[in-house]
Amino acid sequence: MKKILTAFVIIISTIVVHSQSIYSKAFGNPNDKPVIFLHGGPGYNAVGFESTTAQKLSENGFYVITYDRRGEGRSTNKNAKFTFDETFKDINLIYDEFNLTSATLIGHSFGGLIATLYAEKYPNKTESIVLVSAPLSMQETLSTILKSSKSIYTKNNDSVNLKYIAMLENMDKNSLEYNSYLFSHAMQNGFYYTKEPTQEAVNIYSMFRTDTLLIKYSSQMTYEAPRGFWQNEKYTSLDLNENLKQVIKNGTAVLGLYGKDDGLFSEAQIRNIESLIGENNMAYLDNCSHNLFIDQQTKFINTLKNELNNEF
Repeated sequence: MKKILTAFVIIISTIVVHSQSIYSKAFGNPNDKPVIFLHGGPGYNAVGFESTTAQKLSENGFYVITYDRRGEGRSTNKNAKFTFDETFKDINLIYDEFNLTSATLIGHSFGGLIATLYAEKYPNKTESIVLVSAPLSMQETLSTILKSSKSIYTKNNDSVNLKYIAMLENMDKNSLEYNSYLFSHAMQNGFYYTKEPTQEAVNIYSMFRTDTLLIKYSSQMTYEAPRGFWQNEKYTSLDLNENLKQVIKNGTAVLGLYGKDDGLFSEAQIRNIESLIGENNMAYLDNCSHNLFIDQQTKFINTLKNELNNEF
């Protein structure tokens, strides 16, 4: 299915693979610099970026493509394997569908892990990658969540949640349950939201109460994807520091965009990423948390416009 509008082109496409579909949508002029958005999760979808940011980014000279990974969001697939190889094959199908030979990958959160691994495997197809609120070491992020949550509960004399933290401290740190419980604490403690949102961000977040797609999908998470990626790829124990070094060694430019209010990252984690990609390639933004493209949308778009057009 394709729907094409004049002036700015919007293409909604369903790629059929062995009788299964992969949802994708493109914004802007196909002759502009192509960027592919890789959403977070696993188990989430691209609706948040697609509904709030993709069109505006395309109006700044980019051909923006969003899609939901196989078995996640609108790409329903009961036979999805949830492996990195399957994910890479689907990204290559996106390239074929939209006639791309090379593109910039914008990887948000878990999507940043995908972008890094794809760029390492396919350097000739990756113009650059943009890590947006993306962990390099899942265990470091989990440790940050645990320490920060414990500090909050201690300050508040919250004996109930301190008991839960004590239980987590004795769990297998590579287990899916440990990962899931800690991200629940991160959500509970507001680690995904900035403390002092800009008026721009407030206005964008108001769309989540009125936009039909955002209402339906923005809080939708599936269980099969995290379970599958954990069973097949042990993603909770991934450390991509060496992988990122190889990406850079291959000549692929890497840009980092992170928010200072993002509770998933310590200052030390940010500085480590900065040391790998270079200080000039790191934007560490005030009044900004995990959904950087909403919390600081104008700065997000301007940074991409300035950096990607100048190839860093």
